[in-house]
Amino acid sequence: METPEGWLILYHGVRATAGGCLYRLGLALLDLEDPCQVLRRSDEWIFAPEAPYERQGDVDDVVFPCGWILDRASGAIRLYYGGADSCVALATAQLSDLLSYLRECPAPPSASA
Repeated sequence: METPEGWLILYHGVRATAGGCLYRLGLALLDLEDPCQVLRRSDEWIFAPEAPYERQGDVDDVVFPCGWILDRASGAIRLYYGGADSCVALATAQLSDLLSYLRECPAPPSASA
């Protein structure tokens, strides 16, 4: 999603653990002119399975993004996501809150360092 501060991306990550796979969502902000340059990346996951429909289904404990839209007038983001591989759900957030959160995250080391 193009913002004045950069390309805001939502990504889906999976980590294998002894108890099974963990599925979580994170945020990153990429440079508008050079999207290969990561400006900020969330140091914590921003979204994880919590509700019963996210925790129990065809594949338990899974959330994954399906798409998002921005209502420019209100600044509200609507994130459509899959829960437990059995439903599609909707989460909302304010664009300003997501960008504010990312501004507080540490900048990644430069590629040349």
